[in-house]
Amino acid sequence: MVIQELREALNLEFENALGSRREGNEGRARVCARRATGLAIRVHYEEKGESIPTTNALEILHWFAEQPQFSDELRSAATRLTVHVTPAHNLPHPEDPLADAKLLIHAMLEKSFERNQ
Repeated sequence: MVIQELREALNLEFENALGSRREGNEGRARVCARRATGLAIRVHYEEKGESIPTTNALEILHWFAEQPQFSDELRSAATRLTVHVTPAHNLPHPEDPLADAKLLIHAMLEKSFERNQ
């Protein structure tokens, strides 16, 4: 995918996350948030002319969480987006997955924006 297509797919995924939340489908909202975040990370690297080892959003988030050049805050957000829900279908942490996704998306796109100025 070219960068513009990645950005369009990212926006669509995040809109799907918001729509799923409005409909009360938190599981789907979380999946869409993960995919949007994976796309933002891909945009970040594509714009640098670099590649990442996978296109799978969950694998991208696992990989990103291990990258020492990013802040603990960003790596922790990526890790939280990968955790499984409990048997009672709850997250084992209080943080909002969509807020974690927004944080990561903003950080990745801000970095690419800064490079293009």
